[in-house]
Amino acid sequence: MHADRGPLQTGQRFAGCEVGRLLGAGASSAVYAVFDEAAGEWRALKVFNPQPGAEGSAAAETRDRFSRELALARRLQHPDIVRLHDGGGGVGDGTADGGGDRNDGRNDRSRAWLLMDLLPGTDLSRYTTPARRLPEPVALRVAERLARALAHAHALGIVHRDLKPANVMVDWATDRVTLTDFGVARAADSENTRTGLVLGSPAYMAPELLAGAPPTAASDLYALGVLLFQLLTARLPFDSDALGELLRQVAQQPAPDLRTLQPGLPDDLAALVGALLAKAPSARPKDGHAVADSLMDIRTRLLESPAGRMSRG
Repeated sequence: MHADRGPLQTGQRFAGCEVGRLLGAGASSAVYAVFDEAAGEWRALKVFNPQPGAEGSAAAETRDRFSRELALARRLQHPDIVRLHDGGGGVGDGTADGGGDRNDGRNDRSRAWLLMDLLPGTDLSRYTTPARRLPEPVALRVAERLARALAHAHALGIVHRDLKPANVMVDWATDRVTLTDFGVARAADSENTRTGLVLGSPAYMAPELLAGAPPTAASDLYALGVLLFQLLTARLPFDSDALGELLRQVAQQPAPDLRTLQPGLPDDLAALVGALLAKAPSARPKDGHAVADSLMDIRTRLLESPAGRMSRG
């Protein structure tokens, strides 16, 4: 059964799975809990909406990009990166396969899809408000794990491109931190592919991306800096309701010092976040492992201090 442009229905079969409930939906995609009949497990199915106007060479380019990104994402094997089990379907014009095993019965040519682990917990955006701000050692531990996950991806030549709290799942009961939505997700969104700029979320995009440079490991580390700044202060380093003003701030305005918003944070933590948010990619830390090592050292000191920096005040 092929899906049309509308949402999938409970009980419907799609990509070799039985659709359960809708977990969440956005402008370009929806995520469902599905039962993978071949594996006998519940998993998460992300289905991308066909984009109007994608045809000819533009559609072919989008399909090719999706196929390339899918092949790369399958190489990611890290405890803090969501496991991608399969993917495929038509992209853009809904007529050609974008990946997946053609012989396993999963292919649904109506639209692009990804089959991933069904993750427990909640995403990090829950903890970006003052009332729910995480204790500093916890925030640093989350960022440390994300930095090592990025280092693993970067060593394989894979760039995330859209690191933000909504793309990080945490489950405190099982001590899981999971980075989701690597570049393959954006490859399936043909509208974003054509417009170029919004391949990521503007508040988390490095200045060089706004100038048209391709995403790199350094731009992922910039996004990690924004995420860490937000977890520690419950605000973004650059923020505006007007997109033009936000882009101007990111491109030209120095990031605020953490200590102006949270007095008492260690100087080296403020320096590390400042380096992650440096305008020039060459001024940022050399890789995710270096960031993780620094965060681990700072967190250890915080935990050994009398107060432990465990308060939210």
